[in-house]
Amino acid sequence: MHELSIIQSILDIIEEYAEEYRFSKVKSLKISFGRLSCIEPQVLEFTFEIQSSGTKAEGASLEFDIKPIIIHCFSCEKDVELEQYAAECPQCKGSEVLLAGGTEEIQLLEIDVD
Repeated sequence: MHELSIIQSILDIIEEYAEEYRFSKVKSLKISFGRLSCIEPQVLEFTFEIQSSGTKAEGASLEFDIKPIIIHCFSCEKDVELEQYAAECPQCKGSEVLLAGGTEEIQLLEIDVD
């Protein structure tokens, strides 16, 4: 369960920022990652709720910006957004495609604090 280490890293960042910017409470966090990054939002939320207990982030809400799966088709020269990865262009059925989105690493985009 790599969500545990992800949440611990986020909590470490919050502590560093709290020391530097002198805030006492985190109200919300915005986190971004690609749909194919093997991160389960529900598991991340559950882990955050448990791990943040007793920290400045306790009770904070999580907002997710999940980047879509996008392939680039070299046959029809289009970028296509998909629900699930496919090695074939759904528009022209071309097989020369490149995975262009959906694998983005996790990023902490915003912290709303008091």
